Amino acid sequence: MLKKFFVALMLVIPMGLCAQQKFGHVNSAAIIPLMPEYTTAQTELQSLEKQYTDEIKRMEDELAKKSEEFEAQRATLPANIAERRQAELQDLYNRMNQYFQDGQQHMNQASAEKMDAIRAKLTAAIKEVGVAGGYVYIMDVAAGVPYISETLSTDVTETIKAKLGIK
Repeated sequence: MLKKFFVALMLVIPMGLCAQQKFGHVNSAAIIPLMPEYTTAQTELQSLEKQYTDEIKRMEDELAKKSEEFEAQRATLPANIAERRQAELQDLYNRMNQYFQDGQQHMNQASAEKMDAIRAKLTAAIKEVGVAGGYVYIMDVAAGVPYISETLSTDVTETIKAKLGIK
């Protein structure tokens, strides 16, 4: 009899402890686009992309112009000059491709850095809300959590938005 009582007690105590725990969830995908840092980052990235696009366009135009000139004069040029100009065109083409690849890499790096800073700020706000609210954890539904019981978990998205000064 006493043994059954202890077994029942061991089963009931953890359930009682779980019932007192607070769990939360947040939708970071609904917060990030509203953050002023995100808007600023998007504007800066668009400006940087335009600079790269404009320079690539200028390089393409220069290559096209020099190619047309070369093709128009090719038949009348001595072989050594024709070879040199063809090598110059190839060099210009290679530099344009390298500039494009470097630009893509720089854009990806700049985007990653800006998003890392934004996520760090959001994570700090989530932690502050979690500590202040006494939550055991706060799950991000945007991370692909397959199921969250909304009756056992509190949506803290609005609280985090308020913490970040977002309406």
